[in-house]
Amino acid sequence: MKHLFVFLLILFCQQTIFAEDPAHTELRQLKNEFEEVMKKRDIEGLLNLLHPNVVITWHNTEVSRGREGVKKFITRMIFSDSPVVKEFQTDLEVDELTILYGNTGIAFGNSNDNLVLTEGLEIKSKNRWTATLVKEKNRWLVTSAHLSSNLFDNPPLRAAKSSVVFIGVFTLVIGIIIGFGIGKFFLKKV
Repeated sequence: MKHLFVFLLILFCQQTIFAEDPAHTELRQLKNEFEEVMKKRDIEGLLNLLHPNVVITWHNTEVSRGREGVKKFITRMIFSDSPVVKEFQTDLEVDELTILYGNTGIAFGNSNDNLVLTEGLEIKSKNRWTATLVKEKNRWLVTSAHLSSNLFDNPPLRAAKSSVVFIGVFTLVIGIIIGFGIGKFFLKKV
């Protein structure tokens, strides 16, 4: 009987001590809402998930401040008369539970991004992100985000490397053809 009591006490304490903070459920909901508005390309829905003073550093190193700044950036990149991005899809992966500091949290993870640029270039990349969140008026909002790509291994860099190899081989072949042509020309003269 004594052992059963100790076992039940340990089991009860373990569930109480290691119970997940309810904030994590709310933050999962925020992530789901974010992914949904991105799929729908709903800019107003996205802005409603951001704090009015949000700061976002984008992959191209531009910084947007405030909801209006984010709206201007996204409009210019996706919805303008001459957009840079034709199609966009992202899937977010969170590395671990948000680090909570009362009503503030820090989240980080990966994103798998698929972009089709207006000029036709398709970019598929795995990136890193960090976001700071705050709970105001019973609602979690993104206050800052930083998006990063691998400087040493990314789709544009791989495309550039492939182009260099192609241009090098093409130039070599053309050089050989021209060399044979010049050689034949001079051999006929002799």
